[in-house]
Amino acid sequence: MPVNDIKAVIFDLDGTLTDTEKYYQIAWPKAFAHFGYEAPKDFALELRSLGRPFAPRRFKEVFGEDFDYAKVREYRKGLVEELIKEQGIPLKPGAKEILSWLREHGILTALATANEYPRAERYLKKIDLFDYFDKIICANMVELGKPAPDIYAYACEQLGLSPKETFAVEDSPNGVNSAYSAGCNVIMIPDLTEPDEELRGKLYARLDNLLDIKSLFLNS
Repeated sequence: MPVNDIKAVIFDLDGTLTDTEKYYQIAWPKAFAHFGYEAPKDFALELRSLGRPFAPRRFKEVFGEDFDYAKVREYRKGLVEELIKEQGIPLKPGAKEILSWLREHGILTALATANEYPRAERYLKKIDLFDYFDKIICANMVELGKPAPDIYAYACEQLGLSPKETFAVEDSPNGVNSAYSAGCNVIMIPDLTEPDEELRGKLYARLDNLLDIKSLFLNS
């Protein structure tokens, strides 16, 4: 797909536009411990962007059928909210700049986040990003969460574009797999872990930061 054919860029939120994935890595283990569960090492990393019904299923595999996903997740949400109150919502370097640049160059932008809409709206308004997006697509708008393709397929539908006319920007394996399965051209900007060889095979590009997206358009 020539870059000249790209008409939109769809972004993940946590770990991609905002440096907030680290909060979940703190909050999940605390939530497990609060309810008396001991999680395997690095289990929280596996949970990045993992949506319904995959997350509840995975928890039951690890902790047993009696695991109360809704209760533990609600507690985890409270911990994340506390961290945000204490530390804010840091933007990834270049977040506003790349969104502005894309708009100036006539390229549509969308958000595809595992957050529910009320929370996503609140966060985006808090960090002054809400008005940068042509479409905001959230987990509660689709049947299956990441890594299923639903959220990216729906984002493309709302943009009126074929997935092949879009870049999808992600930081985690679940997000990459979701966008790739939908047929998007996937850009990965790793946050907490680098892609393995299998994941690299699904990428259009692996970049170091958000501003590097410009170079894909300028060097085409």
